[in-house]
Amino acid sequence: MASDSTSRRSTCSSYRRRRILLIPAFLFAFCLFFRTPWSLPPLNLSGISSSLSRASIVSMVKGPPVEEIYGLLHFVTSDDDRMLSHSINPAAPIDLSVYLGGDQPDWKSHMRKLREEYPLIVFSKSYCPFSTKAKKLLESYNLSPPPKIIEVDLRDDWDFIKLILTRLTEHSTFPNIILNGEGLGGSDDLHTLRAQGKLKKMFENAGMTVREDNVKERETQ
Repeated sequence: MASDSTSRRSTCSSYRRRRILLIPAFLFAFCLFFRTPWSLPPLNLSGISSSLSRASIVSMVKGPPVEEIYGLLHFVTSDDDRMLSHSINPAAPIDLSVYLGGDQPDWKSHMRKLREEYPLIVFSKSYCPFSTKAKKLLESYNLSPPPKIIEVDLRDDWDFIKLILTRLTEHSTFPNIILNGEGLGGSDDLHTLRAQGKLKKMFENAGMTVREDNVKERETQ
């Protein structure tokens, strides 16, 4: 019994000595750590708040903004006979929801359809000689897909379309020719592009097929 008690006291005494020695070592390390100047590497947060603002996050989710001209083109190429309401102001920017006409706001799909099915859209007047001249020139290219002809004078909202086109394309007369959302101008502009040998290439760059072999010969003469 005495031997066990002596052994236990010796063990406890040894543990206390080790603890006493460890405490100063710990305190020394603690002081050294907090007395040594240190810092985290600086973080450049400038611009994060702006680049990750709510508006930019919404923009990234929705994709790039859709230009109004595509809204108008979607509206006039729809399968139904929709007309613009006389309550809108054609001289001011129009919200894209107006051009949806009840369709889903899937502009990625709508724009893909415009590129694939209606890359070339001609706003024409059925009785206008300049419109007739432009349409005849386009027929000679035997384009695929063929140009989509919008006879504005046969629509009840023709005056609204004229004002919107003037604002968006800076071309106020008919015909008004749109290739992949870009205005080419009128009949004279179309014939100038042909004379310069540029028109065929422009159609091909827009994804259209020129199926008339002698067009190239006429353009290069």
